[in-house]
Amino acid sequence: MHIVRNINSLEKLLSKKRQRKNRISDKVAGILKNVCADGDEALVKYTRKFDGVKISPRELRVSESEISAAFNELNSGIIKSFKVAIDNVTRFYRHHTPKPTRLNAAEGKTLFTRYVPLERVGVYVPAGTAPLVSSVYMSVIPALCAGVKEVVIATPPRKDKSVNSFILAIASLLKIKEIYRVGGSQAIAALAYGTKTIKKVDKIVGPGNDFVTEAKRQVFGQVDIDMLAGPSEVVIIASHDARVDYIIADLEAQIEHHNGTGIVITNSRRIIRELRDSKVAGFALRVRTLDEACDAANRIAPEHLEIMTKKPQALLKKIKNAGAIFLGENTPVALGDYVAGPSHVLPTGGSARFFSSLSTREFLKEVHVLSYNKKALTDEWPILEKITALEGMVKHAESVKKRLS
Repeated sequence: MHIVRNINSLEKLLSKKRQRKNRISDKVAGILKNVCADGDEALVKYTRKFDGVKISPRELRVSESEISAAFNELNSGIIKSFKVAIDNVTRFYRHHTPKPTRLNAAEGKTLFTRYVPLERVGVYVPAGTAPLVSSVYMSVIPALCAGVKEVVIATPPRKDKSVNSFILAIASLLKIKEIYRVGGSQAIAALAYGTKTIKKVDKIVGPGNDFVTEAKRQVFGQVDIDMLAGPSEVVIIASHDARVDYIIADLEAQIEHHNGTGIVITNSRRIIRELRDSKVAGFALRVRTLDEACDAANRIAPEHLEIMTKKPQALLKKIKNAGAIFLGENTPVALGDYVAGPSHVLPTGGSARFFSSLSTREFLKEVHVLSYNKKALTDEWPILEKITALEGMVKHAESVKKRLS
């Protein structure tokens, strides 16, 4: 445990740890360019090169029989667990979709918004040493609840060409039939640009390694993306009475993630002392008051924030920057990662200052609709005339004046 003297020192340490590896940018750009030019053949080439798997273009898509077989292989206990988690997430997002607004601003003038679902979304699911099966339902369900009609999954194949059976089983439960055995930057390129086999999407979501994240950064604009996610992180605000064994358990859970970061902010000398004596990795910062702890947490803007105090609700209103907040000693981050309901796709690396967690809004376009009658147009003509004159936009003014003559 690294004991930090002040928040400025902590921010410097975190900034150093969060620095991206710019050296991969050119490599990723080359992969994107090749997939854009050569399509399926490039996907086959890179799958053999990076995954050590030889497939043909017709094997890129996982067959429906393979999906069904994977589901049938699972025992009832696993299936039941998946269903409970899926039901929890679905229940949360079913009531999370924004409602259209309508404003009758004046006589003859109506303004309203429409929310239009994206047509096609690609979900990337890592499947390396620890396949993130929970990312399937945590990414797919918000899109389905938003009304997206086509959701496709891209995930790397195993050495025998197969796709992780748990990923396929969850996809089956969610009625996702379009799954491709392709990973890395090449998968992001295929989803963004399209190939003969893989139709391009409107948005790409889901976690991945540095190559996947860099690819998402480079294709942004061609398609939308959820966020540029970095290593997972947790900040724990702990008061004098917090249980150190719970704190250590949550820190250890966090560092199970590759390059995961755990930070404890506390006003307790005892907790600092016990953390120093422990073998757990992470950072600890002692502050004088819990208000200072909240200020420090807001500056860090963590992906996950746990509040382990007697009255956690009292601190909630002071927190402005966090991807997700976990109140009380009985609400560990692991609940949010797997079963609670809200998606575990959250902003990292301090981006909770300006990014939100994954929601149905991420899959909706807000379209503004305006409707005027002749009277409303006439009433606002004098204002428009003055402003267009200031900007020198003569034709703009004439387009309105013609309707009034």
